[in-house]
Amino acid sequence: MASHDPISLTTVSAGFIRDWLEALKSRCTSEEMASLLERAGLQTSPMAPTQRITLEEIARLYQLAAPEIGDEMMGLWSRPIRPRTLQHLVTVQREAKSLVSALYRFSTFWNLLLDDFRLDLRNSPEEVELSLIPYSDETRPQRFGHMLMLKLAHGLLSWLDGSETAVKAVRFAFARPDFAADYAVVFPCPVEFDAPHTSILFDPRQFNSPISRSPAEASVFLERAPIDWIFTSSRVHTNSLRVRAFLYGETWQNCQLPDAARALKVTPRTLNRRLKEEGTSFQEIKDALRRDIAIGALQQRTDSIEKIAFDTGFSAPSNFHRAFHKWTNRTPGSYRL
Repeated sequence: MASHDPISLTTVSAGFIRDWLEALKSRCTSEEMASLLERAGLQTSPMAPTQRITLEEIARLYQLAAPEIGDEMMGLWSRPIRPRTLQHLVTVQREAKSLVSALYRFSTFWNLLLDDFRLDLRNSPEEVELSLIPYSDETRPQRFGHMLMLKLAHGLLSWLDGSETAVKAVRFAFARPDFAADYAVVFPCPVEFDAPHTSILFDPRQFNSPISRSPAEASVFLERAPIDWIFTSSRVHTNSLRVRAFLYGETWQNCQLPDAARALKVTPRTLNRRLKEEGTSFQEIKDALRRDIAIGALQQRTDSIEKIAFDTGFSAPSNFHRAFHKWTNRTPGSYRL
């Protein structure tokens, strides 16, 4: 997996995967769970919600857990999703004649398998909405499961489209979590919470004709799962990712808001407003990039912690250690174990 671009360097908080880890525990013993976490490079003791998790660690845990517990959705739904299910889904998607048809196939496929929710497709010339509707009013949404299902739909559309499909909005039927900022890494669009039901919305006028995908290409997509469905490669759909990409391509330590605004061809005031609408700020993006660059460098194990501290703009290693613990609730050295 690439580790030298602003997207692959991105991390998410441990809170973002907490629901997933709880679901996994229901499918295996405590010893099996500890083994999975250890082999994925994650700590086996409880993680603080603010601790940072890399995309590589998430992908590795999925690739280890799904085959070992015999559930390709890893305990996120009440019925286990048996091995090779996703392979059949991709085969069904490959035959779609349009992206709307692909979404219809996606919904009918999962409606044969899910007991908790049904997928409902609403289609008009101006808007297509794919929603998760609970069969019972007492069914509570599983945050990671709902995110993963919407991203699987989006990831498959993008794969068929040949580039990341634009999304109008994503809505979740649960309260805004403390880790809401992590959804900007996942969805290249506005994200809303406390919605009547979970859904993803597209403008079908922006849909292209699907690309004919070969069995070999389908195998690559499945082998890389879930990295190609969950994490956006977009540099254009959200201002926060555009700013992050700009900073990564520059001498980011010295860049200020006016520099980024000039590069994005807007005024500093406009950029500041747009970032605020996305729930972030220029300084938060800059600090997150600094944190993620440091985590990536630590995991490569080539430079000393002192060098990484200076390379990421700290005047002394002690300052780096304090900032790093505040960011991740871990020590820099723990990322090298």
